[in-house]
Amino acid sequence: MKSQIIEFAQDLIRRESISPEDAGCQQVIANRLAAQGFQIEWMPFGETLNLWATHGCDAEPCVVFAGHTDVVPVGDLQAWQYPPFSAEIVDGMLYGRGAADMKGSLAALVIAAENFVKHHPNHRGKIALLITSDEEAAAKDGTVKVVEALMARQEIVNYAVVGEPSSSQVLGDVIKNGRRGSITGNLYIEGIQGHVAYPHLAENPVHTALGFLTELTTYQWDQGNEFFPATSLQIANIQAGTGSNNVIPGELYVQFNLRYCTEVTDEIIKTTVTKMLEKHGLKYRISWNLSGKPFLAGHGKLVQAAKQAVENVTQITPKLDTSGGTSDGRFIALMGAEVVEFGPLNRTIHKVNECVSVEDLAKCGEVYYQILINLLEA
Repeated sequence: MKSQIIEFAQDLIRRESISPEDAGCQQVIANRLAAQGFQIEWMPFGETLNLWATHGCDAEPCVVFAGHTDVVPVGDLQAWQYPPFSAEIVDGMLYGRGAADMKGSLAALVIAAENFVKHHPNHRGKIALLITSDEEAAAKDGTVKVVEALMARQEIVNYAVVGEPSSSQVLGDVIKNGRRGSITGNLYIEGIQGHVAYPHLAENPVHTALGFLTELTTYQWDQGNEFFPATSLQIANIQAGTGSNNVIPGELYVQFNLRYCTEVTDEIIKTTVTKMLEKHGLKYRISWNLSGKPFLAGHGKLVQAAKQAVENVTQITPKLDTSGGTSDGRFIALMGAEVVEFGPLNRTIHKVNECVSVEDLAKCGEVYYQILINLLEA
C-alpha cells in the first residue's frame, strides 16, 4: 500500500484546494472508489461539495472513514522551503499544504478502504467514506449537513474514524477518543454614557460588571473526569469606550469561550451565566454560539479496535486523549456513533513547510486497514 498512498497523497496535495474549494480532489477519490464497487453519492450543500461513498450490503455495522480535502491558506510563499503545492519528497518527508492536515491521512484512508474491499469483497457490514471540503473554514455546509441528511433518512453509523493528525511525538502515541465542547458567549453590558467629571450623571458598565467578571472567570464548573480535563473559560475579547479619555462608556462588550467536558451541558452553562448576571443586577443582552457539543467514545469497541491496530503496526501503546480543539467528529457523533481520530504527527499543521513522514503515512494506511479487519472480519 505504501507506494499507492504516497502517490495518491501527492496527487491530492498538488490540487490547490484552499477552503472551501475542493479543486477536483473528491472527484479523483470517487473515481478510485467507484472502480472498486463503491456506490458514489454526491451531497452538495451551498457551494460546498461533499462525497458519501459506501460498499457492502448489510446496514450494520457501518464503519465510516471521514476526512476533508480543503486546506488552510499557505501564508508567506517566500517562507516555504519548497512550493506548498509541489508535494516534494525530501529526506523521507512529504512537503506541502495539507500533507499532515489532512490529505496525507485522507489518501491513507482511501487506499486502506480500497485494499480492504479488494481482499474482502464479501465483508460483513458496510464501509463508508464521508469527505467534505468545508472543515477548515465555516464548517457550515460540510459534514454537519451530510449528517443531517443521513439522519433524516435514518442511515446508521456505528463507528467513525476521522483521519485528523492526532499523533504528538511519534506516530501512534495518541488516539483521540473524544473532544470537548465549545460554546461562545457574546455579552453586552448596558450603562449610561457621560462625562468622566460627572460620574453621578452616568453609569459605567465596566465598573458595574467587575463583580460579575470576577465570578465568571473564577467559577469552578466541574472537576473533569477520567477522559476530560475540567471545563475552562477564557475571555477572548473585551471592548468599551469611544476612544476618548473623558467619556464614560455606555456599553461594555465581552466575548468569552468555554471548552467544556461531559460533566456539564451547554444548557447548564447558559443557565448558570444568566443567574450570575441577574445576581449582579446587570442590564444586559447575550447571544450564544455553540460550535460543538462534547463527544466521547470511552473504552468502546472502536477504541479497542483502534488501539489494537496501532499497537500491531507501530509497537506503541497509544494514549487516549480528548485535548485540542474541535473536529468534524463532533457532527458524526450526533448519529450515536463511536468516533475516534487517528493520524500522523500534528507538529507542522497549519504552519509554513507543513510536512509528514512518508513512512508514517504508510503505517497510517496499515492501521486503518487493520481497524477494518478488527471491526468487519473479526
